[in-house]
Amino acid sequence: MRILQLMNKVPWPPNDGGAIACLNMTKGFSMLGHEVTVLSMNTSKHHVRMKDMPPHIRRKADFRFIEVPASIHWFAAAFNLLFSRLPYNAQRFISDEFSSSLTKLLRDKTFDIIQLEGLYLCPYIPVIRKNSEALIVYRAHNIEYEIWERTATLSNGLRSKYLRNLSKRIKRFEIGYLNSYDILVPITDRDGKILDALGNTKPRHTSQTGIDFASLVPTAKKLEFPSLFHIGALDWAPNQEGLIWFFDHCWPKIHSENPNLKFYLAGRNAPEWFERLIKLEGVEYLGEINDAYDFINSKAIMVVPLFSGSGMRIKIIEGMALGKSIVTTDIGTEGIPTENRNNILIANDAILFTDAITRLINDRELSDRIGKNAIGFIQEKFDNLSQAGALIEFYKQHL
Repeated sequence: MRILQLMNKVPWPPNDGGAIACLNMTKGFSMLGHEVTVLSMNTSKHHVRMKDMPPHIRRKADFRFIEVPASIHWFAAAFNLLFSRLPYNAQRFISDEFSSSLTKLLRDKTFDIIQLEGLYLCPYIPVIRKNSEALIVYRAHNIEYEIWERTATLSNGLRSKYLRNLSKRIKRFEIGYLNSYDILVPITDRDGKILDALGNTKPRHTSQTGIDFASLVPTAKKLEFPSLFHIGALDWAPNQEGLIWFFDHCWPKIHSENPNLKFYLAGRNAPEWFERLIKLEGVEYLGEINDAYDFINSKAIMVVPLFSGSGMRIKIIEGMALGKSIVTTDIGTEGIPTENRNNILIANDAILFTDAITRLINDRELSDRIGKNAIGFIQEKFDNLSQAGALIEFYKQHL
């Protein structure tokens, strides 16, 4: 098949869930022998030079980057709030330059499948309809409005009011594009059911983000046990909120009982106010790291305190694939059919969360067993080629 993937940010480096989900799909399609083209916005926040992508990645597809700043400015956000019905999140990615580049590409090349990677590519569906007869696929990475709705409930004051308004706008935007595509591909069954309840009537196939087991190889050669760690985008509000909660409500007791224990925090784009909050005894902030998998392999217990967000937490999938014992919340493992106390530990309040971590610190055998079970679980359910192959078969049924 000739497949075009549209993205609102370059999928390299694969250091956040969205980039990983996009790139792994590209790799899966390519390895199955399909001709893949990627047309991606190259934003100021996640700007990438083509030469920075390794040659073996560039060979997977015909990558094309279009300069779309998509910058965040308080004045633009305020103007949008007062004079537009569009959510600011979506308006940032509406670009004449991207629309023109897409039009030219569709006139130059013929595609069987055009896959929109996320909600904010949906405004380009009319451009696609006008210039192509390809099957249009909306790949829903999450329920977008749910992220902001949940974040609003954890906020207060003007911020909470703004986020509630934003979540309502995004929900209206999300519903507005239902059924404008030909096929819906949610990343989790839960998300698919929510979109059906909102009005989706198009054929639906759940395609979870797959894992490339050639890249994720578990090893305990450099393992520091016990140790705690978290890795993720530190400019993402759900990660910030969860970590602040953990350091306020769980870390003091854990640290007092284990004064030599280290908590390693890795992630990019942490704002200055957040860096100030995490200057705590026993916490080592590493910022963005060169090799995420080497980092994960070297640490023992993965801490993922999430109380907002939506979709699938790719870092949890990767942590499990690398044999980590993970402590998270119900929202953290949402969309992933894990089994509490078998391949992960789930806790939703400070006492239970602290107790779960303490158990793993004091019981190496338990930690190893959960990590081993996690590897088996991921290998059984999240193989990237199997996920991509099943999706291709679904596409064939509707061409």
